[in-house]
Amino acid sequence: MRINPGRLASTLLFLPVIGLMLTASVANGQTNSGASEQDTVATVTNTERKNAAANAPVFTGYRGISIGMNAEEVRSTLNNLKKDKALDVFVFSEKESAQIYYDDKGTVTAISIDYFGGDSNAPSPATVLGAELQAKPDGSMYDLKRYPEAGYWVSYNRTAGDKPIVTITMQKM
Repeated sequence: MRINPGRLASTLLFLPVIGLMLTASVANGQTNSGASEQDTVATVTNTERKNAAANAPVFTGYRGISIGMNAEEVRSTLNNLKKDKALDVFVFSEKESAQIYYDDKGTVTAISIDYFGGDSNAPSPATVLGAELQAKPDGSMYDLKRYPEAGYWVSYNRTAGDKPIVTITMQKM
């Protein structure tokens, strides 16, 4: 049996992402608070309507991509693509990449963004979830918010250590 090195490398790249997505989908969503505000490429809702839309998602898309778009729209919006039928991988830099997942009709069902290292310009938990998170003693953070009215959930996960990985995931419910 001949192993395609490119296919093997892309498969190995997604194993941690799949694990994080599974973890996020079964988690109860621990609530914490505390982190600094940072620049982001996320699209956010108008915070002045906070009271009117208390359960509206804050994180609604990434670089112009949102849940429900079709593959052609995604591919015409972003460059640096490695595509597959059910998944597109975007590598923007050594500090930022994203995976876009599609259903059998080519519609976006999940978006997972990874930021590598402490200086990766990852968005803050408040930018993604609408609230600050309290870091655990090791520096890690996690929370998941469900938005049934919007039809998806959003999670924020930061690993421990000096070179953390921040993963932000949106997934259709």
